[in-house]
Amino acid sequence: MKNNDFTTGLLDFIQQSPTPFHAVQHMVAALEDAGFQRLDEQAQWFVHEKQVVGRYFVTRNDSSIVAFDIKQPLVEQGIRMVGAHTDSPCLKVKPQPEMVRQGYLQLGVEVYGGVLLNPWFDRDLSLAGRVSYVDEHEHIAHQLVNWKKAIAVIPSLAIHLDREANDKRSINKQQHLPPVLMRVSDDKISLNDLLLEQLEEKSIKAKRILDYELSFYDVQPPAIVGLNDDFISSARLDNLLSCYTGLMALVHEDNPQNTLLVCNDHEEVGSVSAAGAQGNFLESVLLRLVGNAEQFSRMMASSLMISVDNAHAVHPNFADKHEPNHGPVINEGPVIKMNANQRYASNSETSAMFKQCCFQADVPVQSFVVRSDMGCGSTIGPITANNLGVRTVDVGVPTFAMHSIRELAGSKDAFYLYRVLQHYFIT
Repeated sequence: MKNNDFTTGLLDFIQQSPTPFHAVQHMVAALEDAGFQRLDEQAQWFVHEKQVVGRYFVTRNDSSIVAFDIKQPLVEQGIRMVGAHTDSPCLKVKPQPEMVRQGYLQLGVEVYGGVLLNPWFDRDLSLAGRVSYVDEHEHIAHQLVNWKKAIAVIPSLAIHLDREANDKRSINKQQHLPPVLMRVSDDKISLNDLLLEQLEEKSIKAKRILDYELSFYDVQPPAIVGLNDDFISSARLDNLLSCYTGLMALVHEDNPQNTLLVCNDHEEVGSVSAAGAQGNFLESVLLRLVGNAEQFSRMMASSLMISVDNAHAVHPNFADKHEPNHGPVINEGPVIKMNANQRYASNSETSAMFKQCCFQADVPVQSFVVRSDMGCGSTIGPITANNLGVRTVDVGVPTFAMHSIRELAGSKDAFYLYRVLQHYFIT
């Protein structure tokens, strides 16, 4: 695969994945096209060890996925794993969100994750997610929805009404964030009615809406930007870029190793859920592949995990926020993330393994350490290493504006990462 083809596929994947539910839906389609078979957590998977060989995937909550390609005895050979997360910081709609103020319909929102809030103002917003409803047979069913077009905006207050806006304006999450959807003459408009209309457009006969998980998102599509096309500008680069890169490496048919990709939901809010990395999803899948704790421990001792989540590129306007000797540069290769307090799972052994993969794949590699006087973020890496007892390295592509509604990464770096992960799966 060439860089241009890879990047085109990445941008399309992000555009088609405004929520974790949509991301998993599109990953499922790609896996099925590559010959992977769906497994159901409620069903028995394998009666005999020989049945484990093959390409399979399983989802949980429609927002997390584990896919694996088994070709050799698991206990003796172990498994090469890549981990990422499907969720991104955003604004989620509250359960009873409707409000009419000054004749405008607005929806109340909760802030999901560590959102950089200022860039959400004055953007063309749409709405997407999962809806649960009662069908014509009185059964509970679920459906993904996506308005796709711009249906809302969070207008800024004019500077004439707040002369100190550029110096002192703060954002009240309760008061200032509800998006404006339209002008109305009364307050009887219901989001549930709008959702029923969405289902009807899909030829789904729903009797009533039971619940939903909906998120606002920016409709501006991903783009290649820069005078020399140096950058990818997009929403949700953190961390759909890693999901797509891992997916493309996994579906490669020539991988001789046992390989696995896990993409968890809820990383941005701590991973504490059944679908999150602190849940038992991945551990449960791996245990079912080998049958018992003894075999599981032996397999993990022979296995490796690369946790892939974006890294902070050194910002030219805020270089003092970075550790002087560890400032990753965009388009100079993936970044190994290190932290003495184990906020990242990398150690000298796993870092050496990744560096060797980069060397053999002819890909540059960088290192990131946060300033000693600043706090450090984290990833699913330490959580997975703790839950499974597996050797783990934390890596990612360097990025500007992480957790903004529009992030910036290098047009070369994602493909660099893909080449390394592909080499990791092959060798």
